[in-house]
Amino acid sequence: MGVRARFIGLAGLTALLGGCAGTSGPAALPMAAPGPDKGYLPEARLFRLADAVPPPPTPGSALDLDDRARSDAYRVLAGGDRWLLATAHAEVRPELARQHFDCALGVRFQGQVTPRLSALLAKVLHDADHAAERIKARAHRPRPVADDPERVPCQRVTPAGRQTGSYPSGSATVGAAYGEVMAAVDPGHAAQAREIGRQIGVSRAVCGMHYDTDVRVGIDLGRAVGAAIVASPAFRDDLRAAQAELAAVRATGLTNPGCIAEAATLALPLPAPTPPAGA
Repeated sequence: MGVRARFIGLAGLTALLGGCAGTSGPAALPMAAPGPDKGYLPEARLFRLADAVPPPPTPGSALDLDDRARSDAYRVLAGGDRWLLATAHAEVRPELARQHFDCALGVRFQGQVTPRLSALLAKVLHDADHAAERIKARAHRPRPVADDPERVPCQRVTPAGRQTGSYPSGSATVGAAYGEVMAAVDPGHAAQAREIGRQIGVSRAVCGMHYDTDVRVGIDLGRAVGAAIVASPAFRDDLRAAQAELAAVRATGLTNPGCIAEAATLALPLPAPTPPAGA
């Protein structure tokens, strides 16, 4: 990428990230605490979804080694456009996470009042995180930033945070679930909403907070949780209210000036691991 093109890309991403994160990235935040009546799905349904997920890769297995090689390859992204976008995607609290979907839906959420949409996303966050945490409690897989204590993630993380479980990625689970419900809120942009939900998960690998398998499994789980939420009777009234708020936001005619930069950034291929010598 040329110097001028890169400057334009960074400036566009700054506009895109304006309401989400500073250059140092958001802190690693605790998810919603599990509890009754906080989400859409009963605990038993969430546990069935979680219990269908396989265990993490065995240390030293081919899949584990491939995860590590890919994570090492992502180090070259540090400080670049995809890295900056990942700092924003690290923020999954509903009031800010809704802005990740600006470009997918063709709107600008920053500065707009959407209490029903935010409440809907808060319930989704609870359910998705609750399912992911049940899996993490079964077996502990260290994060890339724990396996390499010197590795710098694209968000602020405490020493204790480095030691928390990596499998599956809770943020990838939440992002994919958000993508499913935003696809229901705006069916005309369903594919775009789901893709951003997926990219929120990919960003966790870019950040060095999760391995690729952690992200992939989190995305699959999030999609399953999101689909179950969309099919639940309790979601329907909230859906209508969220759609009315989206229509009001769209009626302002505002769009996010960083969308061209986001599209260019997401079009960049992720670096592949270097083949072993002699391969």
